[in-house]
Amino acid sequence: MKRVSHALTALLASFLVGAGALANGLDGVLEVSSAYVNVDHGVFKLHARVQYPENEDIRVALNDGVTLMFDVEAVIARERRYWFDADVVSVTLRRELSYHAVSNRYVVRGSPDSATQESYATLHEALVAIGAVDDWPVLVEPQLLRDARYRVSVRASVRRGRLPDTLRVLMFWTDSWHRTSEWYSWSLPV
Repeated sequence: MKRVSHALTALLASFLVGAGALANGLDGVLEVSSAYVNVDHGVFKLHARVQYPENEDIRVALNDGVTLMFDVEAVIARERRYWFDADVVSVTLRRELSYHAVSNRYVVRGSPDSATQESYATLHEALVAIGAVDDWPVLVEPQLLRDARYRVSVRASVRRGRLPDTLRVLMFWTDSWHRTSEWYSWSLPV
C-alpha cells in the first residue's frame, strides 16, 4: 500500500511540474522584428519575421504532449482624419507546433485543419520556421480606394493548444498560457 501511495505521489508531482512549466513558459522575447508588403500583379503579399520565446519550459511542455498555436495577425485599415480608422482587411495566419516523441522531431502544421506539415530536429529551427512569413497574400488592389491612406499593422501571438488528457484533468481551471506582441505598423504606399 505504501508503494502505491508513493507512486501516486510521484505521478502527481510530475504532472504538477508539467503544469508549472505551462504557468510561466512563455517568458522571453515575443516581437515582430520586421515586416513589409510587396505588390505582385495587384496582390499585396506580406513578408514578416517574428521572434517567438524559446526556453526550457516550452521544450518540456512540448515533450509532455502540449501543442502550441502561433498566430500572425495582419490588419489593413483606411486612415480617417475625424473618425476611427476603417478596417479593410483583417486576416490571421495560424500554425501549430507539437513534438513527435517517436521521431524525436518538432512538427509544424500549417493550421490545425491543414494536411501540410514540416518537421525540424530542434526547437530553435522550428521556431525560426514558424516566425518566417513569406509571400502571404493579405490584400488585392481592388479593395483599396484611389486617394485614401492605409496603415498596415502586424502582431504575433502564441497560446497553448491541445493538452494530453492527463494534463487536461490537472489544468482545467487555467487558460493563462497566452501572449501577444505589440503591433508593428507602417503606412502602406499606394
